[in-house]
Amino acid sequence: MIKFGIQQGLNVARLGFNEEQQMMAVMIADRFGYDSAWAMDHTNVPQWPKAIVNDAWIFLAAATQVTKRLELGTCVTDAVRRHPSTVALQTITMDRLSNGRAILGIGAGEAQNINEFGIEWDKPVSRFEEQLQVIRLLLQSSPENRVSFTGKFYRLNNACLQASSIRKPFPPIYIAAGASRTLSITARYGDGWLPIAYTPELYEYHASIIRDEAKKVGRDLDGFSFALDIDVYFTDEPEEAWLKLRSAVKVGLYKPELLKVYNIQQRSDFDFRKYFTEYSMTNPELMQKMREAAQDIPDNIARSSIGIGNHDDIIPVFERFIKAGVNHFIIRFWGEGYYKSIEQFGRKVIPYFKANYRNY
Repeated sequence: MIKFGIQQGLNVARLGFNEEQQMMAVMIADRFGYDSAWAMDHTNVPQWPKAIVNDAWIFLAAATQVTKRLELGTCVTDAVRRHPSTVALQTITMDRLSNGRAILGIGAGEAQNINEFGIEWDKPVSRFEEQLQVIRLLLQSSPENRVSFTGKFYRLNNACLQASSIRKPFPPIYIAAGASRTLSITARYGDGWLPIAYTPELYEYHASIIRDEAKKVGRDLDGFSFALDIDVYFTDEPEEAWLKLRSAVKVGLYKPELLKVYNIQQRSDFDFRKYFTEYSMTNPELMQKMREAAQDIPDNIARSSIGIGNHDDIIPVFERFIKAGVNHFIIRFWGEGYYKSIEQFGRKVIPYFKANYRNY
């Protein structure tokens, strides 16, 4: 079955929505047949200084009390700013409050939320792998089943959490991954994969890597969620909207993996690794280099990553991603009329896929 969710992140930050407005969107999604709702876990979004950026976990805990159906997840959190034991306990608590509807969406972290706060972030991928190991151990721990762990970054000594999740064996963990090593980690420790800014071709390629890596470790991916954070812009003027979105879409897509798939030459004057570890909205020089480099992506490739237009324009975009392997779409709605977009997609797009893709 194909699932659909809403993601409240930079889209609602741009609108300056407060807590009540964001909660209203979640309630509308619950009413109109969506399967999930997600909250970004940022400390700030400097590009929109009037945005209201709250704690994702507290917001989702409140959402458990005003929804009945939706799975609720972070899109995505990290364990760099918290100890993994805190993330594990937050996940269990949200699962208990929602009666088994929690999802832990997690990634290695990003510079914007870390560097400005002086948080130690050396060897982020190795640290991330240990975080996942610790979280999974603690999600299954209890006073009768204490756990120990000795790693380079974390240690557990006969530790346990004293609350068990409703969903068994524990709430699913969706991992944000987009490079070979993190894709391998996803195959080992994830119950789902949750990337952002992908084309169908890149998604299919990386999904195949996850499947291959799972085979290497003897893991069956039956029930695994191949999710995607995707942008949708309802408009009667798709060409005009594309001209407004084009530069930002290309910036989101620009990564070595995409360049490799499409044989696009990476600029020698742009260091992507430095961008990942040092990126900050307060560094205009690095931002400008990223914008310039991203424009090398052809329009037809960039446009294949998003849905623009009316529901008849958007459905084929989603079908191409389903063919590439996606089974859980997490949508960021842009444009005017945020609530209207949630309702329109729920009325005209979701029923189409529920009727025609029941066996997926």
